[in-house]
Amino acid sequence: MLIPSIDLQQGHAVQLEGGAVLRIDAGDPVPWARRFGRVGEVAVIDLDAARGIGSNREVLRSLLPLARCRVGGGIRDLETAIAWLDAGAEKVILGTAADPALISRLPRERVIAAVDARHGEVVDQGWQRGTGEGLLQRIDRLRPFVGGFLVTFVEREGRLQGMDLEAVRQVLQAADGVPVTVAGGVSTPEEVATLDRLGADAQVGMALYSGRMSLADALWAMVRSDRPDGLVPTLVCDEGGEALGLAWSDRESLDQAIESGRGVYHSRRRGLWVKGETSGDHQDLLAVDLDCDRDALRFRVRQHGRGFCHRGTWTCFGPDRGIRALARRLADRVREAPEGSYTRRLFQEPGLLEAKIREEAGELAAAGTPGEVAFEAADVIYFTLVALARAGVALEEVEAELHRRSLRVTRRKGDAKPPPPHQE
Repeated sequence: MLIPSIDLQQGHAVQLEGGAVLRIDAGDPVPWARRFGRVGEVAVIDLDAARGIGSNREVLRSLLPLARCRVGGGIRDLETAIAWLDAGAEKVILGTAADPALISRLPRERVIAAVDARHGEVVDQGWQRGTGEGLLQRIDRLRPFVGGFLVTFVEREGRLQGMDLEAVRQVLQAADGVPVTVAGGVSTPEEVATLDRLGADAQVGMALYSGRMSLADALWAMVRSDRPDGLVPTLVCDEGGEALGLAWSDRESLDQAIESGRGVYHSRRRGLWVKGETSGDHQDLLAVDLDCDRDALRFRVRQHGRGFCHRGTWTCFGPDRGIRALARRLADRVREAPEGSYTRRLFQEPGLLEAKIREEAGELAAAGTPGEVAFEAADVIYFTLVALARAGVALEEVEAELHRRSLRVTRRKGDAKPPPPHQE
């Protein structure tokens, strides 16, 4: 897969040649994170922290809610690594600090060891000093302790010279099944696709910022279609993963979807099709994924309006149901609940909703049989959704918060809070 890179220097997204010469100052990293985040994980590297001459900590923190970030640069101790994992980093990237004594104390699947090498020798101190250790030897030594490697071929970094594929094959063999991301020299979509077929991810910076390669170029190069027209089936899903329907994509529609952040597809009758352009039922594109065989795409979208189907239903398979459907109906009823209805009372009558939440939570806690638990849980979920709708909070925001908590390494003790003092 493609791993776009955001290198931070004095608060800006930059690209350096050979890790030393500034070639591109891309300015505010926020729009880059939003766009890059549509195609998967993003590598965010604090160059100032890596060199010990400053920090982009707050800027980096602002990017974590925008994309699934691998965070690196200046992570030299256990406390810093855990702090970034707790803050919401999907993974941390450790360079010179990637010593077994340290990384063995972190969740293995969330640790990437950065191995920087010049002509086969591992280098450190900003790529200025040779360590005397070979690239393959370093990989072999760290392999039991990490969930991935980021291998940078320093002699090619930022120069758009292409990849040394034989060196990549040797790295993959040494990694022995541990995921490998390759950086340094990736300059064409075809190289991204070649690395993907070999089993490696491509971390790309300079080629994207310079315009030599687009995100759609890289993704489309990995896609395989057996259709004469070259179209690729695209499964369209909402934020919760429910399938809304099947569409088709080509190179042009994929590019417009990623760049605009909208649901854009290829209609076999009309050509380029921007969903909702005439109906108003538009989509915000959240993510594009390739399936394991690289012959299908999945678009995860935020659907607006009536739904995806031209018949006015949420899905092309009929009306939606379940918790998400209820959450959407309640959100609509904040504005349109009939006068005198119970829902309107819950939205408007002071204290009623709060009292019902406390009441139903107590009944759930006291429930015994599976049937009772299901019944009382349904009540709690209903009133919780009313509270969300009244506050204008989407169910997806709750899911995002739960995901952020799942990324934490530091766990709270979890004891119950003491009850509030009794009030007459």
